[in-house]
Amino acid sequence: MERELVRDYMTKAVDTISIEGVASDVIAAIKHTTHDGFPVMDGDEVVGYISARDILFVPPNTPVREVFSKHLVVAEPDMAISDVARVMIRSDLQKLPVVDEKNRLLGIISNTDVVRSQIEHVSPEKVYKLMNTLHRLHDITPKMKKGAVPVRSLHPTQSRIYMDELEGRMYELKRGLAEPIIAIKLPGRTLLVDGHHRAVAAQRLGIKVLEAYIITIAEDFELGLERTARQLNLDKIADIKVMDYARHPLIAGTHRIGGREGMDQKET
Repeated sequence: MERELVRDYMTKAVDTISIEGVASDVIAAIKHTTHDGFPVMDGDEVVGYISARDILFVPPNTPVREVFSKHLVVAEPDMAISDVARVMIRSDLQKLPVVDEKNRLLGIISNTDVVRSQIEHVSPEKVYKLMNTLHRLHDITPKMKKGAVPVRSLHPTQSRIYMDELEGRMYELKRGLAEPIIAIKLPGRTLLVDGHHRAVAAQRLGIKVLEAYIITIAEDFELGLERTARQLNLDKIADIKVMDYARHPLIAGTHRIGGREGMDQKET
């Protein structure tokens, strides 16, 4: 498997501060973005970093060039995520500007991005196993790519999900931590294979698209899971039933192993 690179997880749209600015510009940027720090730019070159603590107790008209930090730690787009994590831990930093060989800003990588890369780590294995299964069962050669899919275009293949796990997926989506879903794209339709909790969470949060590993099949035929979904009257995400009071099987199993007695809850 390919190693995880900074370019795959960095944020490309970066809020910055001009070296010609003043402290009040930084205050305004903090209020507008809720970020606590910004790369300082001299033209198209990154020359430093300024954070909220750099402008504590200074007059609003204080020039940025007098208070910003010139000690700049940066990442390159082809750095491994594991290397970035080491730099952040050893430098006690939460974000690193991503620059090219001329110190031009390409993006920014945060500790949240590092966590997200590790959450996603197992997903490619699931995809490759599914592709191999499809190849063996149907004698086809599916292709895979990573991209965004509209939530409303997804046809579910799972009839129910659990509220406790749904709440966890909503928490992750709000913070950009959710792993990609897995979808199969056939002529005229897209099946949701893995990520039903994430899809329902996205719909409830008003998120229009989700990152996905998309397996594309050129041939037009009905898969077994598609036939089962049709029999269960599953056509859209809203058809998935959310089990408000049912315990997730894994959680219930954990309680049983733990020896909790006197539980009168019916397992479903």
